Amino acid sequence: MLGSVPFPPWVPHPDVWLIVGLLAAAYAVAVIRIGPAWASPGRPAVSRLQVTCFTLGLFTLWLGSDWPIHDIAERYNYSVHMVQHLMFAMVAAPLLLLGMPAWLLRLALGPRWLFRAVRSLARFLPALVVFNLVLVVTHWPYMVQQSLSSPVVHFSLHTVLFVSSLIVWLPIVSPLPEIPRFAPVGRMLFLFAQSVVPTVPASFLTFGSSPLYKFYEHVPHLYGLSTLDDQQLAGLIMKIGAGLLLWMLIAVVFFQWAAEEDRSSTPRRGLDELDRELTQMGLRR
Repeated sequence: MLGSVPFPPWVPHPDVWLIVGLLAAAYAVAVIRIGPAWASPGRPAVSRLQVTCFTLGLFTLWLGSDWPIHDIAERYNYSVHMVQHLMFAMVAAPLLLLGMPAWLLRLALGPRWLFRAVRSLARFLPALVVFNLVLVVTHWPYMVQQSLSSPVVHFSLHTVLFVSSLIVWLPIVSPLPEIPRFAPVGRMLFLFAQSVVPTVPASFLTFGSSPLYKFYEHVPHLYGLSTLDDQQLAGLIMKIGAGLLLWMLIAVVFFQWAAEEDRSSTPRRGLDELDRELTQMGLRR
């Protein structure tokens, strides 16, 4: 252990601000200028909930890429690097998809070859393969070492992780009927499979007897952690953090499915009468 170090001072990251700013500006221009022509007649180009989700997704993307998370992840603690990856893959990606109306995602996937490729990958087995492959590559010791030594490799790996995460989340939160969401049972099975897969690399991190990442053997660690302690913490974050989030989503899907089943089996006569009365009173369109 090289000992604990002071908290890293603030360092500007204008490249992060530029990328996040461009994404925000592109979204705003699309919604204001393009949306009215592309949206369904009589419907707004985007809902408040979608704007909120997209904003939260951008905020998560910025938070994980800027000070202090980025600086700690790249210079001190691999466990914070793991938090950064989970923020990109498990939080930012689904929020950004939830924030995109169907017309906007269709426009973003404009080239026919791109649309077909994404639609082919956003299926049960291909999506799981993408998830597994990216998970292994981004945590392979050689690639981690290269990414920490080269800003270009580092940015490229984060881009691959983020783009693949968007594909993996499409079967769960896709707004496009052409790339439909799985049925509730399929969603739960898919999320369960995603929760099982990370346990394999997480086990190597958690139960390893020696550090896997040489870079972190030669840097100080915050909070007085040894290199091995930091690596084991990263494994726990991958296994428990990602697992808890996915199991929470499984519970949400299950209870939504159960509620829909209850509603479909309940007589609607009273509800129809109430709806008609509210319409007559001008309280419902």
